[in-house]
Amino acid sequence: MANELVIDTSNKELVIINTAEKKERKAAAPRKRSAKKPKVVMTKSRRKRAVARARLKPGLAKITINRADIRTIKPREVREMILEPVTVSSITKGIAASSDISISVRGGGASGQAQAARSALAKAIAVASQSDVVRKQYIAYDRNLLVDDVRQVEPKKYLGPKARARFQKSYR
Repeated sequence: MANELVIDTSNKELVIINTAEKKERKAAAPRKRSAKKPKVVMTKSRRKRAVARARLKPGLAKITINRADIRTIKPREVREMILEPVTVSSITKGIAASSDISISVRGGGASGQAQAARSALAKAIAVASQSDVVRKQYIAYDRNLLVDDVRQVEPKKYLGPKARARFQKSYR
């Protein structure tokens, strides 16, 4: 058998061992087991020019939007609209109560960002629930919680003040 020069890490010395002994040492060495990682759910949603990404992981019922607590979002109506997916049923409340949810939103205006965040939150809760019941509840409540609204503003054209409007003509 072939011999190898190996550094024994337990004694920090050079040892000459054969390949069979090396295999035995590997088999006998205890394996380190990594801690089981918590399941993290990531979803994305779009509304107008806004893109929201939600990240749901086990935690203490903390919801943040762009690293700010959800309770600091003003006006109150926008905050309630974003939290709609949590208040739909007792199942969704339970999932949100046992999870940390962080949402990052970029682009668009305030309304588009709020609607994108709302949809991303609903998608994350639906995936985390791992059942079709939550999806059916969301679709019965409001289909736009799970299905992105693809409509966007039409771009302005030349020879006009807006996308389709044209300047009026006067003959007097």
